[in-house]
Order: sequence, then structure tokens, then C-alpha cells
Amino acid sequence: MAAPQQRRIIFKHIDAPGYANDFACYLRHGGYGMLKKAVAMPPAAIIDEVKKSGLRGRGGAGFPCGVKWGLVDRKSGKPIYLVVNADESEPGTFKDRYIIHQDPHQLIEGIMISCWANNVKQAYIYIRGEMPHGARILEQAIAEARAANFCGPNILGTSYGCEIYVHRGAGAYICGEETGLIESLEGKRPYPRIKPPYFPAVLGLYQCPTIVNNVETLCHVKYIVEVGGDAYAKIGTPNNSGTRLLCVSGHVQKPGYYEYEVGKITMGELLNDVCGGPLPGRKFKAVIPGGSSAKILRFGETFTLKNKDGTSRTLTVEDIPMDFDTLAACGTMGGSGGVIVMDDSVNMVEALANINAFYAHESCGQCTPCREGSLWMKKITNRMVHETPRAEDGALLKSVADQIAGRTICAFGEACSWPTQSFVAKFGDEFKAYPETKKAAKAESARALV
Repeated sequence: MAAPQQRRIIFKHIDAPGYANDFACYLRHGGYGMLKKAVAMPPAAIIDEVKKSGLRGRGGAGFPCGVKWGLVDRKSGKPIYLVVNADESEPGTFKDRYIIHQDPHQLIEGIMISCWANNVKQAYIYIRGEMPHGARILEQAIAEARAANFCGPNILGTSYGCEIYVHRGAGAYICGEETGLIESLEGKRPYPRIKPPYFPAVLGLYQCPTIVNNVETLCHVKYIVEVGGDAYAKIGTPNNSGTRLLCVSGHVQKPGYYEYEVGKITMGELLNDVCGGPLPGRKFKAVIPGGSSAKILRFGETFTLKNKDGTSRTLTVEDIPMDFDTLAACGTMGGSGGVIVMDDSVNMVEALANINAFYAHESCGQCTPCREGSLWMKKITNRMVHETPRAEDGALLKSVADQIAGRTICAFGEACSWPTQSFVAKFGDEFKAYPETKKAAKAESARALV
């Protein structure tokens, strides 16, 4: 049975023949038509449509966008800000940069619609420092939109005005966390804030109500205005509406970016039918479904899930629909949509050592469990790979990880501990056997030199 066809909404023009990354081309394809429609609507009506759509954030947590907008403190008398999270720092994720590089005006239009809906007069695009070309593209797109009266003062002949600014970060993973991003945007160290009281919807940028949305999320807002919330909610599956951009990397024959209705394609269909299956002579061993911080799944394991009618169903990894809720029920998450595939050539101890090195480097250092624990996990896996491994190292790693998760100000504690917890839980046999595996590999290498 063939995999379902892609439904390209956000990626409609990405890589499309004849579609150029320029303002005139965007206008020829109906660009800014939805902004014109939006400013003729009451702002509250747009918020209502977004709520009805069931759109969930595409940056990682999957929190409902309309609910987030509804939490904004509109009675404080303070200005409301919109901050676009274009940091995209989650390893395995590369969808937002394609939007920025190939269809930036789609993002600008989504921003302006969202700003109109929420009475935002200033919006900031926080882009990762390692994406200088993307920043230049956005600066040019904003200038073009401003010259055409799609942003800036008195847009489209109304009394409403909104400016958009591009802010380049210094390249820190922690700036993907919304309050750490806000601290960085204010010119400070990106230390995440304690929630409560510092919920961005109440006390965000400059202590004012702030909406933080991901690039992909805001592009969906444009489409919701086009078709309406009810029609959008019918795309995808219940509580998982719309389409999802999936970034597939690792050991598949056709890695790349794909767009499917949420929950309408399974992991097996994605990896085998769409991505061409494993590399020649290899078998799939494991997959991380939502960026490196998501818990790993082992091919061959099964999951028993309860249905709404009280019955149960058993799924293999290949059977899992790519939606937020089913992935969560299987003990992992959809996260940022970064699907990282590993085949049977991968040594899981060495793979975890690579991940641990990344998170130890990226910890902001504010919380002791994370600052110390991420470094300890790195030191343990580094010793296992480069020095002397011990059979009990897996249990030691789990002990450290268990003392990080749930004990930090932001979710970085979970981001750095979940890989270790899941790698050891799913591949504990490899961790126990690693001393012998390494000894055998060393002996084989010595024989090859003779």
C-alpha cells in the first residue's frame, strides 16, 4: 500500500518550478491577499478562527496557538509584542530556514495577520546567528513589504501600523526556549525565566504581554484566514489539525523535508515509502521522531495504547501515526518535526556521546542540576568511547539523568536528560556489553594492521 500524497500548504512554493524568491513572484501568486482580507475582519474574529482551527505550535511543545493568543493580558495598558522564534536550534530540524530562504514573504504576511489580530505594533524575528543569509533575506523582504504598505505605518490605508525587526542571536540552543529568547532579545544572557510569574503572555519582552510563535506556526495562520478555522480543522486528524513539516535525516535513501497532514502518515510509510527505506544492506535500528531532545524509539518494540472506546491497540514503531498525541502516548514527542534515523551500523553508546557533548556545550548554566549533570553525562560517555568503559556505566548515566529532569527552571533539563534515559532504557544491553564490544573492535583493528 502506497504512502499518502504530500499536502503542501506551507511548502506549496518551495522548490516549485518557476517560483522565484522575490516580491513580484509572491504577489503574482496571490501574496498579501490574506492580509488584505484580515484587515477587513475584526481582530477578535481572526483569533476565534485560529482557536477553531485547532492549530498547535510547530516549534516543539505543540501548545494550541489560539489558546496562547487568548492568554495575552490585554487589560494591562502595556504594548503587546510578537516575537517570532526563528532560532531553529534543535538538531535534526531544518524546515524553518527553507521557508525563510525560499518563501520569506509568506512568513511576513503571517506575522502581519497575527499582529493585526492581537493589536501588536512591534514584532521581532529572532533568527539564529548561524543563518546570516536568512537574516539578509528577511531584511530585504521586510523592506519590500514596507515599501508596498504591507507593514510599517498605516498599512493598506488603515490607521493601524506595525514594524517588524530582525534580531540575530549569538547561536545558543537555549534561545529556542521562549523566555531565554526574550532575555537574549533584551540584550542579556539567555537565562530562562521562572514561570510563574514570568509567563510571556503577561510578563514577556520588556515586562509586557508577549506572544512567541514559531516560523511554521505563523505561516499556518495565513492559511487559516484563507480557508477558515472549521475547514482547517478538518485537515489532519482530531486534535492534530493541519499539515506538518517533517525533516528526515540520517540513514535513509532519500532524506529531506516533507509536508503531510498531521497523523495521516505513519512512521513506516514515511521512512520506507517516502524516504526509500534503509541504505543498501542495512536495517533500521532506531529513530528519534522530534529532534535530538525527543526520546528514541527502537525498531522491534511495541506499544499498547488505549482507544477512546475503552479498547486497546498494539502498535509497532512502523505503525505509529506521525501526530502529537500518538507519539506522546508512545513515550516520545513530535517536537520540532526532526526525524533522525539510525540503522544497524550505529553504535548507540557513541551516538549518545555525540548528543551528550552537544547538550553539555549548550547548557546556559543557570540551574545546577543541568549545568553539572549535562557535563557529567558528557564525561561518562566520553570516557566510555575514548578511555575505559564499564558495564555499570549505563546505570550511572541513568542515575544522573534522573536527577536532572523536572528539577530545572526550563525544559532544557528534560532535553538533555531524555536522550540518556531513553537510550539506556531501549539499548541497555549495548551499554552493558560496550566494554567487550570495544575490546573486540580494538583486537580486530590490531589484526588488520598485521
